Amino acid sequence: MLSDPVTTVKGIGEKFAADLREMGIQTVEDLLYYFPNRYDVFEIRPLSELIHDDKVTIEGRILHEPSLHFYGKKKSRLSFNVEVEGVAVKAVMFNRGFAKKQLNPGDTVTLTGKWDAHRLQITVAQYKKGPANEQTAIQPMYSLKGDVTNYKVKKAVRNAINTCLDDITELLPERYLDSYKLPDRAAAVSTMHFPESRVDLKHARRRFTYEEFLLFQLKMQLLRKIKRESTTGNAQHYEAASLNAFISSFPFSLTQAQQKALNQILADMKSSYRMSRLLQGDVGSGKTAVAEVCLYASITAGKQGALMVPTEILAEQHFQSLNNTFGDKASIVLLTGSVKGKKRKETIQAIENHEADIVVGTHALIQADVQFNDLGFAIVDEQHRFGVEQRRALREKGLHPDVLFMTATPIPRTLAITAFGDMDVSVIDEMPSGRKAIETYWARENTFERILQFIAKRAEQGEQAYVICPLIEESDKLDIQNAVDLYHQLEEFYSGSQRIGLMHGRLTTDEKEDIMRQFANGDVDVLVSTTVVEVGVNVTGATIMVIYDAERFGLSQLHQLRGRVGRGEKQSYCILIADPKGETGKERMRIMTETNNGFELSEQDLKLRGPGDFFGKKQSGLPEFKVADMIHDYRALETARRDAGEMIENGMLDNDPSFQPLQIYLENNTVFHEKLD
Repeated sequence: MLSDPVTTVKGIGEKFAADLREMGIQTVEDLLYYFPNRYDVFEIRPLSELIHDDKVTIEGRILHEPSLHFYGKKKSRLSFNVEVEGVAVKAVMFNRGFAKKQLNPGDTVTLTGKWDAHRLQITVAQYKKGPANEQTAIQPMYSLKGDVTNYKVKKAVRNAINTCLDDITELLPERYLDSYKLPDRAAAVSTMHFPESRVDLKHARRRFTYEEFLLFQLKMQLLRKIKRESTTGNAQHYEAASLNAFISSFPFSLTQAQQKALNQILADMKSSYRMSRLLQGDVGSGKTAVAEVCLYASITAGKQGALMVPTEILAEQHFQSLNNTFGDKASIVLLTGSVKGKKRKETIQAIENHEADIVVGTHALIQADVQFNDLGFAIVDEQHRFGVEQRRALREKGLHPDVLFMTATPIPRTLAITAFGDMDVSVIDEMPSGRKAIETYWARENTFERILQFIAKRAEQGEQAYVICPLIEESDKLDIQNAVDLYHQLEEFYSGSQRIGLMHGRLTTDEKEDIMRQFANGDVDVLVSTTVVEVGVNVTGATIMVIYDAERFGLSQLHQLRGRVGRGEKQSYCILIADPKGETGKERMRIMTETNNGFELSEQDLKLRGPGDFFGKKQSGLPEFKVADMIHDYRALETARRDAGEMIENGMLDNDPSFQPLQIYLENNTVFHEKLD
C-alpha cells in the first residue's frame, strides 16, 4: 500500500528510515514521488557535436599504456590516449593512480568528463571499462541528506516500484491523456526514476508538469468559487449617470487600459458575489484614478469605502488627493496611529454613524474599536506589504465588502495567475499620453563627482534627488554604514550648499516618516537612503534617482526605485552606478536603460532571477512544484488553468465518473477553510 510506512520496502531498516524522514519521506508514496533533482546523461555523441567545456561521454580504445606522474603531496596525474572515430583523444585523470593497473592498451573504455575542444582532451570524472551501456545512459541524481547515498535511494525506489507500482491511481481522465499524449501516472513515475531515453523522460516530465499545474489551478479556482458563493446579495446598485459625470470631471481622459480595468471592477461590484480582485499597473499608469471612480460608485450605491495603505505619510497624501478629487461629493476622514484622543473618538464615531463616506488609513483601520456602518468597497494599496491576517480583518469589517488589492509591482502574467490564482487580475499596461519617460543612464563609479555636480545644477532650479545605497542582507550594520558614509561624503562635497537627509532601516517608523515628510515638503534637497523609500510617497519635486552599486538589485526593484521620480512636470533622470562583473549584471543594466515598461522588465527579471524576488522567499505564497517550472512551462500553466476552469464551470468533477479520482484527490488534499482569506 502507498500509505504504508517506508520500512515496509525491502532493504529499508529503522536507521535508513530515520534518514529518509529527514528528507521528508515517511511513506511508500513519499518515496515513489521523491523524484531526482537532476540526471547525469552518459550519451555518446560524435566528436564534431561536442561543445567546449561541456560535460561529455566518449567511448574509445586505449592506444598505449597510461603514464602516471606524482606531484605535490600525494597528488597524481594519469594520462593516456584513446582512439575515438579514428582520432587520438588525450584523457587525463587526477588522483586516481590505482587506475593505471586497470587500464591496458587495446581496452575499450567509456569516459565521462569535461571536454577541451582546443586540445582534443577530456578531463575524466568517471570511467568504465567496456562499451557504453544503453541502460545506464541516463542516471538519476537525488537531493540527499546525512548518510544517505544516491545508490541507496535508487535501490529503495527500485524495490518500491517492483512491489507497489500497481497501487498508483490514475488521476487524469483518459480524454486528457489521449489529447495531450501523456503517459499514465504509474508509467510516468517509473520513468522519472529510471528513464530509458531522453524522449521517455521528456514525456514523463510533461505529464507531471501538467498534473501539478492542473491540481494547483483546480484548488485555486474551487477556492475562488467558494469565496464568491459564500457571499451572495452583495450587488452594489451604483448610479451610472452620476459616475459618468464624475469621470468627465477629471482633467484627463482615461486610457483604454484604465477603462478596461474599471469595467471589470464595476462588473464585479454589480454582481451578487463578493469581489476579490488584484489591480496591477506600473507607477504612474493611473491606478489611483480607477480606484477613485470605484469608491465614488460605492458611495452612490449608499455604501462606505475604505482605503488602507502601508504608511502614515502615504495615507496623508491619499487623503489630500481624494479631497481634491471629490470636493463636496463625499465626506472623507483620515485614521492613522497619529490620530489620537478626542479627534480619534470623533473619527470613529463618524465612521460608525455613516457620517464618513470614505475612510483613508493605515492598519489603524482594522483595530477592534473601528466599526463601519455599511462598508461596501475596500482598497488595499501595495497589497504585498500587508499580512494575510491584516487583509482578513479588513474584509470582516462590514457586510463582506468588495475588495480591490492594488500593486505597483508589475507581476508577470505567469506569476500573477499562479500566486493569485484565487483572485481575478486586472492589468493597466498603458501609460497616460504626454507623460515624460524617465531617462535612464548607466555610469561607472569614477563618474560619481560629475553626477553630484549634475544634482547641484538641478537643485538650483528647485529639483530634488534620491541617492540610494544597496541593502546588504548579510549585514545590517554594514548596510547602514554605507548610507552613513555616503551621507557624510555628500555633506563634505556640498559644504552646506545643499540640504542632505539620511534614511535607513534602523530608524523608527516615526523618524522615517518625519524625514520623508521633510523631503516631500521640499526641506531636504538630497535624500541618502537605503531601499526603504521603495514604496509609495509622491514627491513631485524629485527628478533624479541615483542608485549606487545598482548591480546588486533585481530589475523589478530598480524599476520600483526609478518610479519614485517622474511624478511632476519636469524631465526626470535615473542614474545607475554599477560595475557588474558577470554577464547577468551587465544584461540587467542594458535592459534598464532600454525600457521603461515595468511588465517587460518583470518578465526579464523572472528569467534572470526566478520568482522569489517578487514577493520575498518566505511570504511569496508561491507553490513549490516538484517537476513544473512556471517560468519555462508557462504554456502548460495556461493550458492547465483553462482546463481547470472548464472542469469547474461545467460541473465535470461532480457529474462525470471519469473525474472521480481527481475529485477524491482534491477532497483529501485541499483544506479550503484555511485559505478562504
